[in-house]
Amino acid sequence: QAAMLTGVAPLACESGERAGHRAIRGGRPAPRNAIYMAALSAARHNPDLARFAERLKKAGKPNKVVLVAVMRKLIVLANTLITKNRIWTPNPP
Repeated sequence: QAAMLTGVAPLACESGERAGHRAIRGGRPAPRNAIYMAALSAARHNPDLARFAERLKKAGKPNKVVLVAVMRKLIVLANTLITKNRIWTPNPP
């Protein structure tokens, strides 16, 4: 649900048999912009997310799709850390 609030959930532009592209829209632009910048950095410098991004690139995904997937991973991670009341560590307990 948090992914929808930040506006990174892909929304389809389809009707009947017409199949359009998916785009992220809606949600709150300020958190989305902040998570975008965090995802740029994480995709380069966080070893786990860099491997994840590289795997998606090798699978032929466009760069923006890869970045949105990293954004979503960061959102899920943040929600988990908040729910479990812990701080992030490279090796979880």
